[in-house]
Amino acid sequence: MTTPLLSRRDFIVAASAVGSGMALAIVPRIPDAMPGPATRSELTPWIVISADDTITIRVPGPEAGTGGTTQICMLVAEELQCDWAQVRAEPISYKRNSREGDLYIGQTGTWSTFAGGGHEPEIIATMLQVGASARERLRAAAALRWNVSVGEIEARAGLLTHERTSRQARFGEMAAAAAAIQLAQEPAPKPPAEWTLLRKLNPPRLHIRSVVDGSSVYGIDVCLPGMLYAALVQSPVHGGKLKRFDFEAIRHMPGVMGVAIVDPSEPRIELEKPAFWAHTTAQSGIAVVAKHYWQARKALEALPLEWDPGSGVEWKNTEQIYQAAYARLAEPADEVVKETGHAPKLIEQGGYAVIQARYLTPLCEHAPMEPLNGTALVTDDRVEIWHPLAMTSQALVIAQEETGVAPENIEFHLPLVGGSFGRRVGGDDLRMVLAVAKKFPGTPIHVIWSREETFRQGRYRDLQAARLVAALGADGLPQALVAHVAGHDPVTHGLDDGPYVNGCIPNARIETSNVQMHILTGQFRGPGYNSQCFIIESFIDECAARAHIDPLEYRLRIFSKWPDPGWQACLREVAARAGWGRKLPARHAQGLAIGNWGTSGAPREGTTAAAVATVEVAETGDIVVHALDLAFDCGQILNVDAVRAQLQGSMIFGLNVCLNEELNVENGRIVEGNFDRYPMLRIANVPREINVHMGALSGHARYGGTGEVGVGVVGPAVANAIFRATGKRIRAMPFRNAGLQDT
Repeated sequence: MTTPLLSRRDFIVAASAVGSGMALAIVPRIPDAMPGPATRSELTPWIVISADDTITIRVPGPEAGTGGTTQICMLVAEELQCDWAQVRAEPISYKRNSREGDLYIGQTGTWSTFAGGGHEPEIIATMLQVGASARERLRAAAALRWNVSVGEIEARAGLLTHERTSRQARFGEMAAAAAAIQLAQEPAPKPPAEWTLLRKLNPPRLHIRSVVDGSSVYGIDVCLPGMLYAALVQSPVHGGKLKRFDFEAIRHMPGVMGVAIVDPSEPRIELEKPAFWAHTTAQSGIAVVAKHYWQARKALEALPLEWDPGSGVEWKNTEQIYQAAYARLAEPADEVVKETGHAPKLIEQGGYAVIQARYLTPLCEHAPMEPLNGTALVTDDRVEIWHPLAMTSQALVIAQEETGVAPENIEFHLPLVGGSFGRRVGGDDLRMVLAVAKKFPGTPIHVIWSREETFRQGRYRDLQAARLVAALGADGLPQALVAHVAGHDPVTHGLDDGPYVNGCIPNARIETSNVQMHILTGQFRGPGYNSQCFIIESFIDECAARAHIDPLEYRLRIFSKWPDPGWQACLREVAARAGWGRKLPARHAQGLAIGNWGTSGAPREGTTAAAVATVEVAETGDIVVHALDLAFDCGQILNVDAVRAQLQGSMIFGLNVCLNEELNVENGRIVEGNFDRYPMLRIANVPREINVHMGALSGHARYGGTGEVGVGVVGPAVANAIFRATGKRIRAMPFRNAGLQDT
C-alpha cells in the first residue's frame, strides 16, 4: 500500500492554540470544505510548541530500538530549525486518526506505522513540510510583533532573531501568536544541499536517556490502576486444542481471580487486509488471571491441563522434517515464480558444465530481549491498548476483528519495544492479549508470556530447503539456472528479485513447493532474504570454484550485465577495504557475498551490500570470525550513526543466525525453551572488527532501509571463507553442526 505524495498546493496547514503554545497539523486540502477558524482546534497536531520551548513531534510508528522515531523528528527539526535538546517524540493518536478520516496515515502511508518505516518517501515529504510550515509561522509572528519584514527574521537553534534591531525571541514565546498566523502560501522545504542537520549531524536518539536512567517504559513495564495480570500458555503443539482443565485445583491459590480460555473456534470478524500483512488467527490457550504476575504464573504451573495435540505430533523429530523438505525437492514443483529463457532445456541438452547443490536453513527464533506481553482494556464499545508492537496499522485491524469495536473507539499507547526483528509484526501476540482481556471486560489485563512460552510459541524463520542446478558456459559463467525451493509457504526474496535471475543469467527458472507443517512461522529480519541470500551466494561461490575464477572477479563479470553500478561498487569497495587476496595464516581465509534487500527485481532499488568475512577454523573445529567488512549502497543516508548502527547490528544478528541458531522439534513440540538450549553470541565471540564502509554510496535519489541487508550476506560470506580455509562446503545452517574438527 502506498499513498501518493501531496504537492505543497495540496496541503493546508491548520494552526491552533494549545495552551499558550502552537499546534500544527497538515491535512489534505478539500476544495469545497476548507476548515474555518471554528474547526481548526479539532485537528490533531503533528507538532506542538509549548511556551517553555519544548517541541513535541507526533510520530506514527513505535520505537523498537532502531531510532526510527528520532529519524522522523530530525526531518521536522531540519526545517523548523529548533533546539534539538528541546525535541520530544510522542505517538500520534490512532483513535483520532480514525475519527478524522485517516488524518495522519493517509499522508504518510501504511509503512510509516512500522517501527522501521522512517525512510519512506511519504513520511519524509510530510515531516519536512510540517517543519517548514511551523518555522514560517513563527517568523511571520515575530515580524508582525516587531513590525518588520518577515524576510529579515532568522530562525535558528530555537531562536527568532532580527539582526538590525538586535531583538530575539524564543520559539516558545512566539508560539501562541504563530498559531493565529495564516500564510498566503505554504513554504517549499529547502533542497537537501542546504540541510544543516540531516546528513550533517548525528544527534543522540531521543529515547536513549530514558533507557540509560531507567525511566523508559517498555510493554513489560506497563502498570495501570486496577490492573490484573495474566500468565498465558498455548497448546505446546502448534495447532492443538485445549481439551480439559481443572480450575478448582487452583481456585483458592493466592491472588487468583479467574481463568480466560482462548478458543480459536469462537466467531470473529474477518476484515480485508493487504496481501503483505500476516493473516493471524487465535491459538488455543488458557490464561490464569491474578492480582500479580507471579501469582498468575505459579497458579498456571499448578493448573491441571490436557491438550489435544492434533496432527502435529506426527513430526517425531527435526531430522524427519528436514528429510521431508529434501524429498520434496526431488518431485515436480508446485509453482514457477520466475522464468526467463529456457533454463531446464539448456541444462538437459548437454554441452555445458553442470553443477548442482542442495542447501537448508532451519527454523529460527527471534529471541527478543523482552518476552512477549501486552495490556488491554476492553468494553463493549471501547478498547484501549498498551502493547509493544511493530506495525500499528495492522494491529488496528486485529483489534477490530477480535473485539468488534469500531476503529474510532480504539486507542493505542505505544511503549518502547524491547526488540522486534520481525516477531512483533504479525500481531498474533496482540490477538491473544485481546482474546484474554475481553473475558474480563472493564479491567486492564496485562498478559505476559514466560520466556519459555515466548520461545515455544514463536512465529519462526521459515525452514527452507533448496536445490540449485546451473549450466556453465565456456567462460565459466552461468548460462542457465534452475532453483527449486521447498518449505512451509516458501518466500524467495533475495533469489527471484536479484540480478542473477533478472538479466545477469540469461536463462533462469525459480520454482517453489510447499511442505505442509504445523509449526507457525512469520516475519524474520529480512523475510525470505535471510535464507535465499545464503543459498544463492553459496552456490555462486561453488560455480566460481568450478570455473577456477576468483570469487570477486566471478561476481564482477556477472554483474557487468547489470545496469545498477552499485553492485560492482560494493564489491570493489569491500574487497579493497578488507584486503581481499592478501596472504593469511594457515586455516585462515576470507569469504565474499553480496545481496540486496528491497530491490523488487529492478536496478537502483532497495539496499545492496557486499560483505567479506575473515575467518579462522581452529583444529578443534571451532569457527572464529576475526573480522566482518561491509560496503553498501542505499542511495543516500540521512543519519550516518543510525545507518552504521543498523548495519553493524544486522551483521551480528546474521552471524548468530548462521553459526548458532536452530530450533528442534520432538513429537510436534519445539524443544528449546530458553537461552540455555539456544546459543547466542557472547561478547567474546563477536568479531574484533566489524567495519562499515561508506565508499560505495551512489547518491541515487532513494533512502533504502539498512536494518535487514546485513543479515543475509554474513552467512554466505562466512561459509565461503570456511571452504577456502578447509576445502569443506557448508550447505546447511547452523555452522556449529558442520563437524569441522575433521578437516
